[in-house]
Amino acid sequence: MGQRILIIVENLTMPLDRRVWQEALTLKDAGYTVSVICPKMGKHTKSYEHLDGIHVFRHPLPLEADGALGYAIEYSLALFWEFVLAWRVRFKVGFDVIQACNPPDTIFLLARFFRLLFGTPFVFDHHDVNPELYEAKFGKRGIFHRALLWLERQTFQAADAVISTNDTFKRIAVERGGKSPEDVFVVRSIPDLSRFKRVEADAGLRKGRKHLVGYVGIMGAQD
Repeated sequence: MGQRILIIVENLTMPLDRRVWQEALTLKDAGYTVSVICPKMGKHTKSYEHLDGIHVFRHPLPLEADGALGYAIEYSLALFWEFVLAWRVRFKVGFDVIQACNPPDTIFLLARFFRLLFGTPFVFDHHDVNPELYEAKFGKRGIFHRALLWLERQTFQAADAVISTNDTFKRIAVERGGKSPEDVFVVRSIPDLSRFKRVEADAGLRKGRKHLVGYVGIMGAQD
């Protein structure tokens, strides 16, 4: 039997998070059994679904935070549910490796728990630099910024391997996180080119302006 992977993501549901969903599908196509723990959001409210061969386990997310204190509450609730669902995954499907996607940088607590009990390896999928995001969103550093730096270091230290979204993040993993470059792998997000086709430009969309900028994705307040 092939290895079983548990992916944990807190800030988006599946399959809405396209990067994580593409990772899950790629692992499945490579012969792995893949389970994902994520929050319930929007129309994705089922506690369990088997989608495209992926086991999706969802937990409640009663609070989407705004301020620093709200984030602390949200992430604590999410971590509680991730522990609960991790046990459910273990008994229903099983897992041999945990892959945790940030934000937040708190899932290392769960990963260390299962390493202590079962020796489960931990892969950190580094999506965001949370200390920098905090500073950009709130315009300050302070105690919460220092706490985020500490959580980030703990996550890097707990990880057997790190997936970085680009070379800048890899440098942070090595320089700030103390990881060996050989343990950090850059995996960039790219679209599925089979879903795209080239068409003629519609100059009318610029409405007389010289340039038109388009954004595809979910934009946070700090963006």
